[in-house]
Amino acid sequence: MTRRKRRNHSAEFKVKVALAAIKGDHTLAELSTQFDLHQNQIIDWKNQLLEQSINIFS
Repeated sequence: MTRRKRRNHSAEFKVKVALAAIKGDHTLAELSTQFDLHQNQIIDWKNQLLEQSINIFS
């Protein structure tokens, strides 16, 4: 079995995925397939965006 090469995603891509998860129009499974990511990665990016967005307005 071959291991997948570690991927580095741009900040823009992470925001796009996180916003799609926050919108809630699609399930995590659908987003996971659409963006070729593990569901836990999507959850992590969504939580990071929500936690760090408070700094924008402070």
